[in-house]
Amino acid sequence: MKTIDQETFLFLKGIKQNNNRDWFAENKDRYDSARLDMINFITSLIQEIAVIDLNIPPFLEGKKCLFRIYRDVRFSKNKAPYKTWFAAGISKNPRKLQGPEYYLHIEPGNNFFGIGYWRPEKNHLHAIRQEIDYNTDEFLTVLEDAQLTKKDLEREDSLKRAPKGYDPDHPHIDLIKLKSYLVSFKIDDNLFHDGSALAYIKQKVAEVYPFKVFLERAIS
Repeated sequence: MKTIDQETFLFLKGIKQNNNRDWFAENKDRYDSARLDMINFITSLIQEIAVIDLNIPPFLEGKKCLFRIYRDVRFSKNKAPYKTWFAAGISKNPRKLQGPEYYLHIEPGNNFFGIGYWRPEKNHLHAIRQEIDYNTDEFLTVLEDAQLTKKDLEREDSLKRAPKGYDPDHPHIDLIKLKSYLVSFKIDDNLFHDGSALAYIKQKVAEVYPFKVFLERAIS
């Protein structure tokens, strides 16, 4: 099975300790090798996901899904020029989809794989909330079948009050208050080195795929 080389993780550790343009220039060859390593892994991952999710083109190129390592610092107080991780968005429209997708985050000690819709646009967010309101039991069953609970949904984005049009006493108002609908799974560094990460992620995709289908149906 495809692995991610330990040198890729060492490069990321290096850039975290030396996040400046001089160090990056001196280690450009290491970056190029790490980037190619990531592209190859993402390409293999796409092929595995496409077996389950027929919306994902099996011959989608990994490089089209990989996000740039360069940070946009124009409006940020943090002026560090580089991200300290590699990330990829996988969908039928590579990393640019306005809809549910898959997200891979590679960062030493903080790797994770996400499935769902991060910060939907206004109309999509309204549609998802409405679908959950109308079909709450189905949504909870989808989570249960994936061995998930409401608490497994991303909670960072959540309203303090019920959105307009919803009763604050709704029995599942906590679901309707969410501003993102996604789940994520931590992955140990060693799984990427020993070749078992692809199988683990594929298993999670199979388990959580009905959750993605529910979100896609809501915005269709």
